[in-house]
Amino acid sequence: MARSRVTVVLSQAPGKHPGKRALEESIVAALLMEPDLEVSVVPNLYDLHPDHTGLLFLGSVRGDMVVLSWLYPRAAFWLLDRNGIKGRFGATQLKPPSDDEDEADVETDTPVEKPEPIGASGNIPERYIYTLDLRDSNKYEDYIAEVKRIAAECRERWEAQAQTSAAASPTLLQLGLAKPTSAAPAAANEPSPEAPRAFTPEALLAPTGRRWYPVIDYNRCTNCLECLDFCLFGVYGVDAFDRIIVENQDQCKKGCPACSRVCPQQAIMFPEYKSPAIAGADTGPVGGLKIDLSRLFGGDSGDALALAVQERDRELVNDGRAAVGMTVGIPKRQAHKPSGPQDELDKLVADLDNLEL
Repeated sequence: MARSRVTVVLSQAPGKHPGKRALEESIVAALLMEPDLEVSVVPNLYDLHPDHTGLLFLGSVRGDMVVLSWLYPRAAFWLLDRNGIKGRFGATQLKPPSDDEDEADVETDTPVEKPEPIGASGNIPERYIYTLDLRDSNKYEDYIAEVKRIAAECRERWEAQAQTSAAASPTLLQLGLAKPTSAAPAAANEPSPEAPRAFTPEALLAPTGRRWYPVIDYNRCTNCLECLDFCLFGVYGVDAFDRIIVENQDQCKKGCPACSRVCPQQAIMFPEYKSPAIAGADTGPVGGLKIDLSRLFGGDSGDALALAVQERDRELVNDGRAAVGMTVGIPKRQAHKPSGPQDELDKLVADLDNLEL
């Protein structure tokens, strides 16, 4: 059975940085020469509104997809997921240059119990989404080579699936079931035919405004709801199954990443924040290793919780409201775990509890 071509989508950087535009144009020009790829360009993923043609196009793709953006791969994947563009996380081989300074921020010698994440909601289709960070290399050839490798991997998987389906056909006939035909409509999780022609390049690249809101990594989130308690701007809510969601994303305060700092599992990302840990960089297996949150999220400005409180108070004052300091929504970290050695952040929260603030 003929399968679709892999869909490759390049998400442009916000603004018109000449170096970034040159890299984007070189990548697209080279990919257009590949007959097995369907190539499209959309504005910055993070800025797309639900009714933007670029997001509608992404939602129409049913097969395997490669997305190149100026975001960390984890952030781009969960940004797509929150917009209903779901799939399995495709492993990529293009990696950023090592950064010894970033690696030094993570303490990895204290194993801890790994909480169970809640995982993505809904039915996950049997297709893969590969996300590539355009900051990983300044050579367009590196991205072309990786996309070709991914396309070959997808073809191998499709051929294996076709062989499995062919082997099952005699059994279906023996059971009196109809053998699938090429005329039958594709299932929801099947790769689609070519991208719909109704999406013109001009519509895909319609201008967007800048946005700021959190993105949740549900492969890390344990639904502790500490972000819901901490945020006082109505950004978070819960769905019908009491799962944490970003309910009112445009009520988030531009530039404020406070809720990300108080998340015990570092499941909350602000894809365009200056700190890699908050922007979605892969900080390692959070549940399996003790992370020094003060250094990773707080930097030189103090520990993560105190900095988060300062950021929240600043936005409250800007809204004409009173600062609340540490008196409202302070998380009780890792309350489900047996007592053990505490880090500075745990000690701070314990002291506050003892003061009955």
